[in-house]
Amino acid sequence: MKTVKHKILLGTLYGTVCLFIILTTLFISRNAILHYFADRRISSLEKDYGLNIHYSSLNLSGLNTISLNDFTVVPLQRDTLLTLESLNVRLGLWNLLQGKPDVRDVHLDGLDVRFIKKDSIANYDFLFRSPQKKENQDEDKLDYKKRSQALLDLLFGLLPRNGELTRLHILEQKDDKFVALSIPQFRISSNHFEATVSIKEDSVSQTWRTEGEINPPERRLNAKLYTLHHGEITLPYVTRRFGADVKFSSLNFSLMQENDRHDAVCISGAAEIYGLSIYHKRLSPEVINLKRGQLDYRVNIFPHTLELDSVSVARFNTLAFHPYIHAERFQKSIHERYWHFIVSVHKPWFPAQELFGSLPAGLFENLQGMRTTGQLAYNFLFDFDFSQLDKLRLESELKSKNFRIVSYGKTNLTKMSGEFLYTAYEDGRPVRTFPIGPSWDHYTPLDSISPLLRMSVMQSEDGAFFYHHGFLPDALREALIYDLKVRRFARGGSTISMQLVKNVFLNRNKNIARKLEEALIVWLIENGRLTSKERMYEVYLNIAEWGPLIYGAREAAEFYFNKRPSQLTAEESIFLASIVPKPKHFRSSFTATGQLKENQAGYYRLITRRLVKKGLLTEEEGEAILPVIELNGPAKKFFVTDSIAISSEEPVDN
Repeated sequence: MKTVKHKILLGTLYGTVCLFIILTTLFISRNAILHYFADRRISSLEKDYGLNIHYSSLNLSGLNTISLNDFTVVPLQRDTLLTLESLNVRLGLWNLLQGKPDVRDVHLDGLDVRFIKKDSIANYDFLFRSPQKKENQDEDKLDYKKRSQALLDLLFGLLPRNGELTRLHILEQKDDKFVALSIPQFRISSNHFEATVSIKEDSVSQTWRTEGEINPPERRLNAKLYTLHHGEITLPYVTRRFGADVKFSSLNFSLMQENDRHDAVCISGAAEIYGLSIYHKRLSPEVINLKRGQLDYRVNIFPHTLELDSVSVARFNTLAFHPYIHAERFQKSIHERYWHFIVSVHKPWFPAQELFGSLPAGLFENLQGMRTTGQLAYNFLFDFDFSQLDKLRLESELKSKNFRIVSYGKTNLTKMSGEFLYTAYEDGRPVRTFPIGPSWDHYTPLDSISPLLRMSVMQSEDGAFFYHHGFLPDALREALIYDLKVRRFARGGSTISMQLVKNVFLNRNKNIARKLEEALIVWLIENGRLTSKERMYEVYLNIAEWGPLIYGAREAAEFYFNKRPSQLTAEESIFLASIVPKPKHFRSSFTATGQLKENQAGYYRLITRRLVKKGLLTEEEGEAILPVIELNGPAKKFFVTDSIAISSEEPVDN
């Protein structure tokens, strides 16, 4: 028994001595080991990306403190990308042994990063090149949960709890344009940080202030960005890159990783911005101003799905709502991957003034200052699967209860009910202004326009005009499906109400703001019956463009046929309806010699059937309709012969 115990004791002692020797050897050789692995990694990066990477010294002090001096990264035959004078990093030993980054303390000095592009040559283009990866690595890249977790581990592993970063400089330069960022000192103490940031873009200089909290153990980050002396922050680079001008007074941001579910990575937090102003011609011709915007978010990241949870709250000034966004990537076959998007908003009854009082200035110019009472509710759903375009769902409904407009804003939305001045535009420039009412010689009341023309135009443009409330969701849906199939904006799904509002109330700038404002004005006019349907259609037929500077039914009847609108035949009415979508191209209905094109007959048959169905033509009269008309007005001077038979093209959806 003593012999066995003696052997165990000797074995334990021998093992301890061997372990001690091994650990001592590793400790003594730690710098050689560090150099070995660092140089292998550097050699791999140099080979894969075409770089020269150099350092003067790299040391491991104790067991967990790394020192690096005079570190440089120079792409081959390019400007120097990065220089670093000194770096001292103390790591968490236990996490380090597990292969996880855990920076406890950092002291960095003299970091200079320069992104330089001259003509088409950049010293950072290697960042967009990827070395060859194995097939399973490519699959890992498609796992959003795994990728996001790796990024969060890296973020919270590299963020130090204490430290000081001095003399940081970052430069982005393209030819003679540049943005330079300079941070003299960035302090981190007990998880809290603060710094002053100097920004210079060409000849414009700014000074920012940032402060916040970094808490890796709790997986939490908070940051605030503002200017000294209550000034504005102008985002650099975006004007040159995107043609936009973005300014704000302060920005608050927070992020925290939650651990309440295992099937997804969950991130929550908030982003809050004050005094935001944005200008971009594709958004609005005016500067858009938002006093306060906030998003309290919860994002769920699954292996193949990204989701903005409906518990998230978006706020614009005083208006708040819960958005839901679902984006799922799935694989239909080996080489085919598709996305499925769902976007929804459900906003139950709320005071109407919350909406109209929160509209950002510059985005809804005609509605600024509007006062309302009553309540509104809104529901929106967009469900789109790229692999099944025809199953797209689009629902949008704004409901009202005891809604009333107390006072109009910049524009009186009832102006169409009486005589008003209308301005026609071409290429964004006003070309004619005339009154829509009895004081204009060419004004034509609705009952003085041939019923055949009235019905032909309506059946061509918006057959349900007198029955809908400004919108045709099915038409918008079909137009969107078609646009997605052909990958261009070929159809718009506009109703006559939408076309009318666009021409009477809005500018001709094609941008997002105009479409949003158009939809809201249409709803207000139709929902509040601010103008009768009959008067709206009368205005439409009096401002519609029918040729070169030809506006209204009377000018159209005289220009083509030397007639009054009440005298038009069915064939003439159908022809006029056919050119409403393309008035500046009416001559496309003819050949170069002024002969009829043969692609017009289908449109004539379509509208004729609808006129018969509406009772404006008998079956016998419909059978006698032929796509033949005779030009007797000034329009005939555009063609070779004095008397030509013409027919209309297929209808063009708006």
